[in-house]
Amino acid sequence: MALFNEGNTVRDFVRDLVTSPDVQFVAGNELPRRADEVLLEGAVKTALIRLNPEIAADPAKADEVIYNLRAILISARTSPHPVVANEEFVAWLTGQKSMPFGPTGEHITVRLIDFDQLYDDSSNHWVVSTEVPMQQGRVGKRFDFVLWCNGFPLVVGEAKTPIRSAYTWIDGAAQVHDDYEQSVPQFFVPNVFSFATEGKDFRYGTVGMPVELWGPWRDDESDPDAPAKVGLEVVKDAVNGVLKPAAVLDFLRYFTIYASDKKHRKIKIIARFQQFQGTNLIVQRVLHGKIKQGLIWHFQGSGKSLLMVFSALKLRAMAELTNPTILIVVDRIDLDTQITGTFNASDVPGLVSTDSRKELQTLLSQGARKVIITTIHKFGEADGVLDDRQNIIAMVDEAHRSQEGDYGQKMREALPNAFLFGLTGTPINKRDRNTFMWFGSAEDEGGYLSRYSFQDSIRDGATLPLHFEPRLSEIHLDQEKIDAAFEELAADRNLTESEKITLSKKAASIEVLIKAPDRIRQVAADVVEHFSAKVEPEGFKAQLVAYDKASCVAYKEALDTMLPFEASTIVMSKSRTDPPSWSAWTPGADELEQVVARFNDPADPLKIIIVTAKLLTGFDAPILQTQYLDKPLKEHTLLQAITRTNRVYPPNKTHGLIVDYLGIFDDVAKSLAFDETAVQQVISNIAELKNQLAPAMATAIAFFPGVDRSIGGYEGLIQAQAAIADDVTKDAFGSAYSVVSQLWEALSPDPMLKSFRDDYKWLTDVYESVRPADITGRLVWHALGAKTIELINENIQVEIPQGDETVVLDAQTIEDLMAGARKDVPVEQIEKQITARIARHLNNPVFIELGQRLNALREKYADIQQSSLDFLRELLDLAKDTVAAEKAEEEVPREERGKAALTELFDALKGDETPIIVSNVVDRIDEVVRAVRFVGWQSTIAGDQEVRKALRQTLYVQFKIRDGDVYERALGYVREYY
Repeated sequence: MALFNEGNTVRDFVRDLVTSPDVQFVAGNELPRRADEVLLEGAVKTALIRLNPEIAADPAKADEVIYNLRAILISARTSPHPVVANEEFVAWLTGQKSMPFGPTGEHITVRLIDFDQLYDDSSNHWVVSTEVPMQQGRVGKRFDFVLWCNGFPLVVGEAKTPIRSAYTWIDGAAQVHDDYEQSVPQFFVPNVFSFATEGKDFRYGTVGMPVELWGPWRDDESDPDAPAKVGLEVVKDAVNGVLKPAAVLDFLRYFTIYASDKKHRKIKIIARFQQFQGTNLIVQRVLHGKIKQGLIWHFQGSGKSLLMVFSALKLRAMAELTNPTILIVVDRIDLDTQITGTFNASDVPGLVSTDSRKELQTLLSQGARKVIITTIHKFGEADGVLDDRQNIIAMVDEAHRSQEGDYGQKMREALPNAFLFGLTGTPINKRDRNTFMWFGSAEDEGGYLSRYSFQDSIRDGATLPLHFEPRLSEIHLDQEKIDAAFEELAADRNLTESEKITLSKKAASIEVLIKAPDRIRQVAADVVEHFSAKVEPEGFKAQLVAYDKASCVAYKEALDTMLPFEASTIVMSKSRTDPPSWSAWTPGADELEQVVARFNDPADPLKIIIVTAKLLTGFDAPILQTQYLDKPLKEHTLLQAITRTNRVYPPNKTHGLIVDYLGIFDDVAKSLAFDETAVQQVISNIAELKNQLAPAMATAIAFFPGVDRSIGGYEGLIQAQAAIADDVTKDAFGSAYSVVSQLWEALSPDPMLKSFRDDYKWLTDVYESVRPADITGRLVWHALGAKTIELINENIQVEIPQGDETVVLDAQTIEDLMAGARKDVPVEQIEKQITARIARHLNNPVFIELGQRLNALREKYADIQQSSLDFLRELLDLAKDTVAAEKAEEEVPREERGKAALTELFDALKGDETPIIVSNVVDRIDEVVRAVRFVGWQSTIAGDQEVRKALRQTLYVQFKIRDGDVYERALGYVREYY
């Protein structure tokens, strides 16, 4: 017999982890059933009698129930992936069915499983079996693992050998999905979920779920420095998280739902681990009742809407909460529509989507015990308390946006005792203080109750990685012609020098250049070429993000000259100032639903959706693979926009692609920045900021002695303005008001602001009334702006870079370029080469300095599109220094370069409070790492653990340097140079 095989390693390992005093092991061939039977009917009957007094009084009634259950099983004999039958059977398992067993024939709920004592495994009869045979007609199968509860096979598992690289969990999952569910579908009618493992990874999925959508299970690491778990340790965590009896029943009751796909086929959805854990953290916090808030960051595309569904289902079922009200609060109508659709598709009972502020106020003031979906804006007219119950739980979607202005404050005043959970799909950075203050808790590590990052979602296959393809359009202006035409225009209209400056500044804005008709035509042609060559042949679709609504229309007109009219459409919001011809592109809710359905249909001729704001959030279209980005977005808006492309779309979609026409890539990196230290500090500083508000308000109001702030109209405004009439006083008031304004924004939406609201509104009105406005500039632009843009557009040329050619940047090439001997190398190619060369040495201080020089150079020449001779000259000097630095680095042994990098790191730590001797630290690290390392240690678990341990002991114990960031950076240098 083989020493290691799938039976004696993986299968038996899982079996032994699940087996306990309350979970009995019975071999498959010893189970009290025939091979063609799905249920252990003796155990089912025993449970019916034990859990139902009416059946205990007349055990024959148990046979009537079993007869109904058999009928469902029989109905699925010829139904591969029996989701419909599974849904009906699960309704029985979860106590949603009744029989006329009452004394006078009234219907009584039938209980098959005891959910009342969830964490007492002995309250139900559990059996774990291996090698379970199943016969259906002439077809026979054998399951590696089955977990039974009260005679029902709730879980099926398939194990593969861990010692043959050709086998993975995918083979096991495919066997369940492609073979078992089709050959013996009856056995999967009672199924909660199935799992597959090869002893290295563990994945689980539901009946009918494609293999590529099966999800992993992970537990949050308590020690971020601990080495990543591998092999059977990974499986052990998953088994303890998923296969324990309480977890299986949790999944059965709250974490599996049924919906319809785009083709109106019934599907079954199961919670991914981050949704399961996030929901249970919310429920636990509500049940404990001490902390009334929490912040959940789950990255875009990882299933926040479903997390809210699962949370609502479980919270509504908690008897301790005595029928709570669940509020789902969104900040946009389109998100309302999306989330309402998710809840409706999931058949959440008691669901209400509010259509008006009045309806929301009525529901809350009447204490409605429902799941209410509303927008944050509907709290705008709430006056005081609407409902002060303790069992109101509000889940606020896109929490980083929805608490702006007074809406968040009004919501808190209306629901003073509610639990408030903020959900966001984008990482929160230091500027988003409000989000952490009003949803984060100081007791939560890093400020988050639950965190599921960009990297986590890609690692687990919940979302796809994003690729960027810069195609920066070059804009060339004929400056001489523009100047001449401009002078003629200025002379004709008798413009003053000041008016000329105002007009030329506005005409030279980025908006004018981006919207130039020739540029739009050329970008559109590039989009068509790229889409036709790289996107459409793979069966994917695309989104074009334009600068504004006028640009959307211009792009549509340009695309229509190159593609069929039906190949593209525009989706944008409606406003009163829109030309009538735009009405075709501002769909209502029903029309928008049809457009999205067409876009998601691979057979529909609609291929490209043109947008500017709408459908940049709350738009889930897995078929969308490429986004053509021609709008300067930033931070959350940018991240939410580009992640429209990261949805999983099996089997061929491997990544989302952003084709960037404006160079926003650096902003993506900034939008993903996350500073946990700053966040923790923000959470703890709320009380300090509150204490500063009253004195700041008093300082600002002190500028108006004797002014009656209750007088309105022009009389009151004249009084206020007279008090700050001279420029010195006015400027001083402006400074004082600025302090108040910043504090107000930082503290909003705290209910404590309510007592200051009238004074703040008065101060704001006065400030706005004396703030100077650029009237002259606006009048000149109104009169001559269109003419000025026209003369610029007549003298503009646009080029879109083509091809993927690269240039080898070496010393000789640089010399040739500087001497003018070569003119065939574009400036942007030189810049790309320098960037790539520097990026290879990011841990080397010399190259860090070179990178800083490159960034400074870009900023210096950014306004003139980096096309001047001075830019080229400085760029070549930088290239020369880069090549020289590379040559010098090659001459220094790797370990010496490592010591230099470590020296730079620890030099930065020196200070009065940390008088470390840098050379001692670096020499000791060098010594211990050389002692434990071996060739190729970086790619082995043992080697990584040894080096981590040695480095941690050196820093933490010997030199008392206990900074996690320093440890990680030092480890990075060691990995690179040793």
